[in-house]
Amino acid sequence: MKSLQFIYSVTPDHFRQSLQRRIMNFRSSASFGKRQEFVAIAELLRRGFDVYMTLVDDQQIDCVVRQERDGALRYLDIQIKARSKVAKHPATFAAMEVRKPRPYFFFIFYAEVIDTYWVIPSLQLLKLANVRKSGKSQGKCRVDLCNNTKTGWRPRPKFDAYKNAFHLLE
Repeated sequence: MKSLQFIYSVTPDHFRQSLQRRIMNFRSSASFGKRQEFVAIAELLRRGFDVYMTLVDDQQIDCVVRQERDGALRYLDIQIKARSKVAKHPATFAAMEVRKPRPYFFFIFYAEVIDTYWVIPSLQLLKLANVRKSGKSQGKCRVDLCNNTKTGWRPRPKFDAYKNAFHLLE
């Protein structure tokens, strides 16, 4: 701590402020995904879903939606992905791995640049995504949910059926 006090005492104010901004920008971008997970979960709760959060994300599951119908239970595994509007490609989700695609495994994507969600079943995602055939990213997916046009960002029609499609979870 003494060394930091020394740096702060000998560095110009503008350098210190720039360093503080960089630290805050990193914290902001590093926590964006986690914040958006909570926002997406809040959206699920607002829509009446029974949501359970996982402690770790080592199985590509951010939360589980529990449903009871006619006395039978059904559980949906949900992976949440979000992109900030300040990201270099704010509507592109690249180098994604879809482990164990299955009927009750869904991805919820959020692009801040157009404030929109897409709810896509994992099996369908593999059909819609660009999947790398070779190289170090072989088998990984890339999804471009929007195009950057002269008039701004626009959702790609290819994904219209999934835009704000929370009904797919019912």
